[in-house]
Amino acid sequence: MRTYVALLYSIILGEGRRLVMSDLKAMAESLGLKNVRTLVATGNLVFDARAAKIADLEQRLEAAFEKTFGRHVDIIVRGAEDWLKLASGNPFPTESADAGDQVAVRVMRKPAPADAVAALDAYAAEDEKVLSVGGDIWLVFSRERPSSRLLAASNHKRMGIGTSRNWNTVRRLAEMVGQ
Repeated sequence: MRTYVALLYSIILGEGRRLVMSDLKAMAESLGLKNVRTLVATGNLVFDARAAKIADLEQRLEAAFEKTFGRHVDIIVRGAEDWLKLASGNPFPTESADAGDQVAVRVMRKPAPADAVAALDAYAAEDEKVLSVGGDIWLVFSRERPSSRLLAASNHKRMGIGTSRNWNTVRRLAEMVGQ
């Protein structure tokens, strides 16, 4: 058995309907996944399964989600070792220590195109940063995050399928898989 992290892109099921984590956990268990646990109510799963291709796990989870909840959601899966590597590769440790909610990584299904990542610099405020590490996109947001153009610019259309998690969540997921 291997440990995996699964990140859901969006857990809003419709007008005023959010996904309940116990329902998500039950869905994952119905696929035969073991030791399924969630982290906060934002669509993060950690589970154990027989070694499998990441793309196969993503496809199984996405199909089960759509069948169970009536809506397609992109799901990004990483093996525990890859998640720990992502967390240890944080290029902004100082900023993360100061404000973990202002540092995020867009975890990509396929590596983000280098030209698209470079184009994000045009959307970054003076106190914001962008860096690609291993195909994922690390971002440091301004203290004025709600008005940041950077978050909106790092979307599916420009970057490809991925989902963002702040440093606090990345760190907590790393702690879960490292146990």
